Parts: sequence; C-alpha cells; structure tokens
Amino acid sequence: MDVGVVLQCDPPAMGVVELAKQAEAAGFSHVWTFDSHVLWQEPFVIYSKILADTERVVVGPMVTNPGTRDWTVTASLFATLNEMYGNRTICGIGRGDSAVRVLGSRPTTLAELRECVQVIRELGNGREVHLRDRDLKFAWAADSRLEVWVAAYGPKALALTGEVGDGYILQLADPDIAAWMITAVRAAAEKAGRDPAAIKFCVAAPAYVGDDLAHQREQTRWFGGMVGNHVADIVSRYGADGAVPTVLTDYIKGRKGYDYAEHGRAGNVHTDFVPDEVVDRFCILGPIERHLERLAELKELGVDQFALYLQHDAKESTLAAYGEHVIPAVS
Repeated sequence: MDVGVVLQCDPPAMGVVELAKQAEAAGFSHVWTFDSHVLWQEPFVIYSKILADTERVVVGPMVTNPGTRDWTVTASLFATLNEMYGNRTICGIGRGDSAVRVLGSRPTTLAELRECVQVIRELGNGREVHLRDRDLKFAWAADSRLEVWVAAYGPKALALTGEVGDGYILQLADPDIAAWMITAVRAAAEKAGRDPAAIKFCVAAPAYVGDDLAHQREQTRWFGGMVGNHVADIVSRYGADGAVPTVLTDYIKGRKGYDYAEHGRAGNVHTDFVPDEVVDRFCILGPIERHLERLAELKELGVDQFALYLQHDAKESTLAAYGEHVIPAVS
C-alpha cells in the first residue's frame, strides 16, 4: 500500500513545499493538495516548486473540478509539469465543492464531470480529443502520462467512476463504508466491460498519531463536516433511503449550515453536529497500533493508497511517526 499526504495551500507557499520535502524524506509516495483558489493559494504553482525540490513524490489535487478552469488548461498544466519533471503528476477530480461554492456557483453535473475526465486524461496522455466541434491535441505532449482518479460518494457518481476513472478516491477511512463503495465501483467497471482490478483505490482521511484521543477528535472533527457537505447533496437528490450507507445519512441530520471560510480547518464551529463516533470511524486516530490495524483492514479490501489529511496541530510529528513506523509496515 502506498501512503500519501494531503496538504492545504495555506501561505506561506514555501511552508507547503517544506512539508512536501519532509513527506518524501519520510517515504510518502504522493503529495496531494486541496484545490480551492479563493480559500487557499493556487496549487499548480506550488506543485512546480515541490517537483523541483524533490525527486520521487507524485503531486496532484485532491480534488480539482470541471468548473474553475477550462479543461484544456487543466490538462496543459499537468502535461507541462510532466514534461518538466518526468511524469510525476496525478489528477484527482470531483464535481466541485468549496472551489465553486465560494464563487456562488454549484457543483457541475455528472455528465460534465464524465466529459471532463475524458478530455483531461486524453490530452494529458498526448492523445487527441474532440471538443467544441474541434479536434484538439497537445503536439508537444507525446510522452506525458496522466491518470485521473475520481472522488465520489453517491450511486451515480460511483457508477461513473467505475466506467471512466483510472482510480477512485473515497474521502473517509471507515472500512465498512469503503467496502460498500469499492464494491459499487468494481461492479460498474465490470458492467462497462472494464477490468475492475485495473482501477486503483485511494482512501483519504485525517490521521493523527498520539494518545490524547479527545484532543485529536477536536482537531479532526472538521472532516466530518466536509464529508457532510457531499452527503447533504446526495440526500437532497436521493433521500435518506439507502442510496448510501445509513451511517452517512444519519449523522448529518443535525447539520444546520456550513461556513466555507472555515473549510478544512481544525476548530470549525460549524461541525458540532459531527459525533465522536463518526470522527473515530472516518479518521484514523490514536497510537500507532490503531493506525496499523485500520490500514491493514483497508489494504485487505483492495485499497492501493491511504492519503492522510494533515490539517491539525501535529503535522511534523505525524509525518515522522508514519515514516518511521507505518510506511515500512504497510508498503
């Protein structure tokens, strides 16, 4: 199992670069970042510096979306970084959350997401696409290689992932929910005539190594609020009648609102509705032994990568603990 890290693009940007360098030194395989250009700094600028200052890590957004950049621009960003640094990028993508909502817009449709995935992947791999009545190709990107991994929760989005995604990103670390979601993606892939085993699976969630569980919960409760934004969309579309596991739909009943100014931050006051049980299920907290147990469960389900969100007050010690104890045990 690979282990990646997810960073916010908080200023100073060079601080993000330094954390990425520490992650590579500790043995992490991927450095992902949020992509929400109003709330944080522009990630693709930071990727270039990360790649210049490292030798091995793969970089990419967790996740970008079809709405904030022209799709051909996004593909060109990846292909350019690949030419400069040797195919060390990956595209995580979803319908959009904070990046579009803070602009007063809404997540894109699944049809738009499907087309966007195909356009970015084909152009990012030096192949031709037909877009807006034109045949387009990056003549300069013949050697670029790019995978597109789709983030999804709802049934139709999971089906889309199985049909077109190179990988699937699930943003929570509950093994029971992961098993349900992975099964749905694999079934959709098989139905579409694809090899289910060819799809890579990434579970992304906060991880905090230590013994003060109460403090760790307060530092990571924001994550349940972030997941709740997506689940609320699903409930509004499908109802709470089994479209997704009930542990997801049940806990958001107390959700009253959300302030994106506090998105992805410890101490988010709009996540009080998230109970301790959900924090414990969605995140990986506690001493090293608990992390190893949970990752072993996820690995058994076929998860190829665990990407830990590092939005808490023990960033460097958690990176070091994973480098010393966790990565050697699960790799």
